[in-house]
Amino acid sequence: MAKCDICSKEIAFGIKVSHSHRRSNRTWKPNVKKVKAIVNGSPRRINVCTRCLRSGKVTRAI
Repeated sequence: MAKCDICSKEIAFGIKVSHSHRRSNRTWKPNVKKVKAIVNGSPRRINVCTRCLRSGKVTRAI
């Protein structure tokens, strides 16, 4: 499931346009990792995007 449990970032939809301007649907998936993090004082496995990991919104459990 490509959804961040912290910021709720999910799949984005758009249109791919070729050089000849033919259009087709496409998706952009966020870079989501399954990490062990501290949630409400206990360690849990959650899906977190790398932007939240890098910015320090998640404290990882070791």
